[in-house]
Formats: sequence, structure tokens, C-alpha cells
Amino acid sequence: MTAAQTSLETEQGSKTLLEKEGKYLTFALANEEYGLEILKVREIIGYMDITAVPQTPPYVKGVINLRGQVIPVIDLRTKFGMQTAEVTEETCIIVVETSQNNRKFSTGIVVDRVQEVLDISGENIEDAPQFDSSVNTNFILGMGKIGESVKILLDIDKVLVNTNLAINQYSDSKKESQN
Repeated sequence: MTAAQTSLETEQGSKTLLEKEGKYLTFALANEEYGLEILKVREIIGYMDITAVPQTPPYVKGVINLRGQVIPVIDLRTKFGMQTAEVTEETCIIVVETSQNNRKFSTGIVVDRVQEVLDISGENIEDAPQFDSSVNTNFILGMGKIGESVKILLDIDKVLVNTNLAINQYSDSKKESQN
């Protein structure tokens, strides 16, 4: 490999990390800390009653009615294969806006607690670690280094891919039957 090729690859890698820099809302699930791009966050609400929807995957808690809009709610702990936890005063729902197939979806994600909004520079973001092919890490945007801690930065579009479809088809067919 020539020095020019190495330089170009380093430059492209730096460009990718610089594109990831920005403000992230950080939250906790168990002892792990995560972050998601603040621009994807619509709002943070306290935990509320969730209506279960039959025949959905275990990580789909159900739906909530948020000011007249039916929004699916995903339990991020279950989605990530973690043990479920009791709802506490700190448990909340982060309503995020994702894009799939050129459509925008609002989805609630249940988290143990919201922490803070951090401005993370590109130089403090590393690529997700590589494991063998059986471990899927494509939903990890990067690893944000904050002092001595590491926040797992999520690409929420990839985390929630295909989770909205069943719920939205359910609510679309319900709307049609009401008309």
C-alpha cells in the first residue's frame, strides 16, 4: 500500500467520524450507557400505560396514544436481549422519528433513565468494534468516548428497522375499517 493510499483511507475514516460528531441524547439500560442523535428525538415522556397489540414480537410493548397519534413502543432492553426490569420513577419513553422506505415513523423506546445531552466531537467517536460474523453491530453508529466512560452511539433507524411495519399496518387497517 502506498503512502497516498494510506493517507486517503485515513482521510476518509476521519471524514466518516466527523460526520458522526454532534449532539447525542444519552440514556441508560441496566449498567450500559447509550446515545442517539438528538435530531432523531421528538420528545421524552414519562412512562405511561401501553396497550398491548396481539401477535407482535416480544420486544414490542404495544402502542400509546400520544395527543391523538397512535405510536408503537419498543422495549429496548428486550430488543437487545437484556433482562427486563421493573418500571421505576426514572423509566421513560423517548419518542424518536425514524425513516424507512422514504416514510417517517414515530416510535417510542422504553429506557431505564435519560441522562444528558452531550456534544461529542468526531475525534472522540470510534467505529464499533468488529466481532465475528455471527455478531451484528451494524446498528451501532460508533463508540463515544466521554472522559473514562464509553457511550454506545446507536443508529436508531437501524435499531428499529422493520419494527414499525406490523404496528403501522395494524393501525392503517384499523383506520380503513373505521372509514
